[in-house]
Amino acid sequence: MNTTTIKQFYENFFGADCPDLNSIISENIHKDIGHFNVFDIAEMYKSFKSKLEMPYNRRTYYKISLISGQNKVEFADKTILIKDCGILFASPKIPYNYTPLNLEQSGHFCVFTKDFLAKSKIGLDIDHLPIFSLQSDFIYQITPEQFEEVNAVFLKMHTEIASDYEYKYDLLRNYLMELIHYGQKLKPILAVENVKTASARITALFIELLERQFPIENTTQVLLLKSPVDYADTLGVHVNHLNKVLKETTGKTTSEIIASRMNQEAKVLLKQTQWNVSEIAYTLGFEEIAHFSNFFKKHNQQSPLQFRE
Repeated sequence: MNTTTIKQFYENFFGADCPDLNSIISENIHKDIGHFNVFDIAEMYKSFKSKLEMPYNRRTYYKISLISGQNKVEFADKTILIKDCGILFASPKIPYNYTPLNLEQSGHFCVFTKDFLAKSKIGLDIDHLPIFSLQSDFIYQITPEQFEEVNAVFLKMHTEIASDYEYKYDLLRNYLMELIHYGQKLKPILAVENVKTASARITALFIELLERQFPIENTTQVLLLKSPVDYADTLGVHVNHLNKVLKETTGKTTSEIIASRMNQEAKVLLKQTQWNVSEIAYTLGFEEIAHFSNFFKKHNQQSPLQFRE
């Protein structure tokens, strides 16, 4: 699965040689406010029709789309058809594919990074919002009346981002939160078909959670999810069910998959860094260096120092 950054998002639409690309990306970053931008779908569709189809991958940014038109959205084990009006809340947690099904496309979408909302006065952590959790329903059918309500918020975003008001990004955060709260009160669209099994969805999300903890890049970075229970709680399933699903889909237990990935990272750190063994043990979540040594010997038949030498 590929990962699309905010810069790659712009390159996909405007081309890597777009003269304004670097200024678009860096303007907000230099102000230390994260990144935010808003687009008109009808205008984008006229210029970049073929590029509105989003391949199945994971994005490092967040996106809220107000959609008018027929579209297909595929994520996890679900395929959703938007027959008229819908609103989509995309996050880095859930990969998805988006395909327009007709020529009549309109609405708006905004893209933003986690830092953008984190810079609000209340210091909001977007990952704690239900709409962006792994249990989120992701996409919602709305009425034409609801479409106009949300459309009004997007129009205010367009007006504000084009203004020279000194505190416009504070106001844009407020509009963004208005959209988020609006979405959290909606009911989801029912899936029309299953393209993957529920087990495959849980497996994919588990692997996503696991891989997002790596690579470990400094000695202050510590694994937050270490046990099967940690992953089960985050996914909102019972640990026994998670273990059963993973055993069926991968042939390995939850503990075996976690241990294998930790062992892989341990070998990389031992060979490619100058960190001492206790530092490596700490980043991998071991409170005692002896526990890490025993873990490493069990999987590699030699001690960490012997492996390093």
